[in-house]
Amino acid sequence: MVRCYKALSNPPPSCYNLRKVKIHVRRLRSGNGGSSSCAGDQHPQLESPGPAGSAGGTPSRRTRFRLQFPQLALRRRLGQLSCMSRPALKLRSWPLTILYYLLPFGALKPLTRVGWRPMSRVALYKSVPTRLLSRAWGRLNQVELPTWLRKPVYSLYIWTFGVNMKEAAVEDLHHYRNLSEFFRRKLKPQARPVCCVHSVISPSDGKILNFGQVKNCEVEQVKGVTYSLESFLGPRISTEEMHFSQAPPGNSFQKQLVTKEGNELYHCVIYLAPGDYHCFHSPTDWTVSHRRHFPGSLMSVNPGVARWIKELFCHNERVVLTGDWKHGFFSLTAVGATNVGSIRIYFDQDLHTNSPSYSKGSYNDFSFISNNNKEGIPMRKGEHLGEFNLGSTIVLIFEAPKDFRFNLKAGQKIRFGEALGSL
Repeated sequence: MVRCYKALSNPPPSCYNLRKVKIHVRRLRSGNGGSSSCAGDQHPQLESPGPAGSAGGTPSRRTRFRLQFPQLALRRRLGQLSCMSRPALKLRSWPLTILYYLLPFGALKPLTRVGWRPMSRVALYKSVPTRLLSRAWGRLNQVELPTWLRKPVYSLYIWTFGVNMKEAAVEDLHHYRNLSEFFRRKLKPQARPVCCVHSVISPSDGKILNFGQVKNCEVEQVKGVTYSLESFLGPRISTEEMHFSQAPPGNSFQKQLVTKEGNELYHCVIYLAPGDYHCFHSPTDWTVSHRRHFPGSLMSVNPGVARWIKELFCHNERVVLTGDWKHGFFSLTAVGATNVGSIRIYFDQDLHTNSPSYSKGSYNDFSFISNNNKEGIPMRKGEHLGEFNLGSTIVLIFEAPKDFRFNLKAGQKIRFGEALGSL
C-alpha cells in the first residue's frame, strides 16, 4: 500500500495543545466565568471549569468527550485516504460505511465532523460482489441433495415464496435432484393455455411493473424512474441484418427503430419473483435475427431496488433478442439479477453468461442470419424460448400501430399465455 504524505514547514500542534485552545474558546464564550478567565498569554489548564456560571469543578460531559476525541490525529489519517488508490480507498471506507448505516443513534456521526464522508447507500450496494455471489449460488444449485433432504428443503422454499406445485409437470419433490432442477421445473400442458385472440401474450409468469408508449427515447423501469432506450438496447444494428428500411441519420434512436409510417414504439416490463415459473416463451409470432449480450452487474431487480437505482436495467447483465414481426421491429430482453447469472436461450448454444471477467460497457453480437439461413430463427407464439435461475425481469420493446392497446394494470399479476394487448 502506498501512502502519500505532505511535508509541513511547521509541525502541527499536539493534540494536547489543541484541546487546551478549544477549552479556552469555550471559556470565553461562557460569559459568566470571569473568575476563571486566563490572564496574559498563559494557556488555560485542563482542569478548567466546565459549565458556564461555575467557578470550578470537573468539565461537562460534552467537554470530556472533546478531550477524549483525537480530532487532529483523525484528520491526518482521513487525509491520507485521498492519496490512496481507488481499490484501497474502497477497502478502507467500506467497513466504516456499513457500520455508519447499521449502528444505532448515529454512533459514527462524529466522524463526519472531521472530514470523513460515508459512501452513499447506492454506491455501497453497487460495491457488493454480486457476480461472485451469483456464481457461488449457481455452484450450490448444482449440488445434488440427498433424497431424505430434498422434501424439507423444497418445502421450505415452497412455503417461503408461495409456489404452486399442483401446476408442475412432476409434483413429487424427490424427483428434483438439486435446486437448479427445481427452479427450472416444467408445467403441465393445460396449466397455461395460450390466448389465440390477442396478438401479444405474456412471455412468462410475473408482475407487471410498467407498460405503455416509449417517449423521448426513455423507458420507465418503474413509475417515475426511467432509463435510456439506446443504453439499454445498444447501438442500432445494421439494416442489412434487420431487413429494415434505412432511416435518415439525423433521426433519434427511437425513430430509427420504427420502420413503418404511422407506427409507435411500445414497452412492457414483467418482473419474475423467485416463486414464479422461471421459463419464458415467445410472446408472439416473430423472427429472431440478432442476439446482443451485455455482461454487467447482477443487482437485484426487485421493484423496491428498481425505484432506488436509476438505469438499473442498463447496469445489469442482459441478453437482447431483436427481430421483426408483422408490424415491424420487435425485441425481447432477458435481464439478469442477483443469483440469476445464468440466462439460457434454447436455440443459442454459444451464449455464456456471468463470466468471471468482463469489460465494463462491452457487449457481444451474434447474428442468426447466415448464408444458409436468410430469415433468422422463426418463433411461434407460446413456443419455449429460454429460462432463468431463481427470478428476474423480461422487457418487451416493439413497434405497433397507433391503435394498439394494452389490456393491463400496473402492479397486476400475470401468467404466461395471458393477453398483454391487441389491436
